[in-house]
Amino acid sequence: MHLKKITLRPADYPVDDQYPFNLSIFRATDTVEFSVPVSFFIGENGSGKSTLLRAIAMKCGIHIWEGMERTRAHYNPHERAMYRYIDAAWAEGPVPGSFFASEIFRNFAVNLDEWASMSPATLDYFGGKSLLEQSHGQCHMSFFKSRFSRKGLYLLDEPENALSPARQIDLVRLLRDLASDGHAQFIIATHSPILLALPGADIFSFDRAPIGRVRYEETDHYRIYQDFMADPVGYIK
Repeated sequence: MHLKKITLRPADYPVDDQYPFNLSIFRATDTVEFSVPVSFFIGENGSGKSTLLRAIAMKCGIHIWEGMERTRAHYNPHERAMYRYIDAAWAEGPVPGSFFASEIFRNFAVNLDEWASMSPATLDYFGGKSLLEQSHGQCHMSFFKSRFSRKGLYLLDEPENALSPARQIDLVRLLRDLASDGHAQFIIATHSPILLALPGADIFSFDRAPIGRVRYEETDHYRIYQDFMADPVGYIK
């Protein structure tokens, strides 16, 4: 384990009526403790799981690849400020890591291709093939296999978005193997019942305050898919 826990400081929040500081989940939670190599954040859209994941990355000094900043009709100056109001406790000091989100991954792949145009050997680290010449699922898995082989803290925001069910199972196997090696720690925001089935992982729910652990069978992800698979036609009527 690298990151032992994060502590939230609600008393220091700058506002209480704007996102994300208006979420009850962030006002009722004091700490989130990590005791196993793989932890999942689950919750409905807007519950705050991705926001906290990004805040952890920023607090831990992990770079988040971004695209070109565009003008927005309504700008919230507090949207990315959560990291200023959390503390990180390490087991043996900070470690390097990376942040992955499928919607920004292409920015990285494009940059990698530009680097490879000057130094083709750069692609050897990713299987010797441009990520842009692979399908979304293939390039994501190529990145995962290469990046996660190093000691570090890895934060993933809905990595299942570009992965077929079979590829999601491949990712579960990869996470299982890397977790057993002991060099990598993962915190993953997800909606995937396949990823959540990883044996031994902790699941933290953002659908009730404070943030707390739930069993796999207690999640809506498990119950909804179980009911749907039992009677698909009846479920959608």
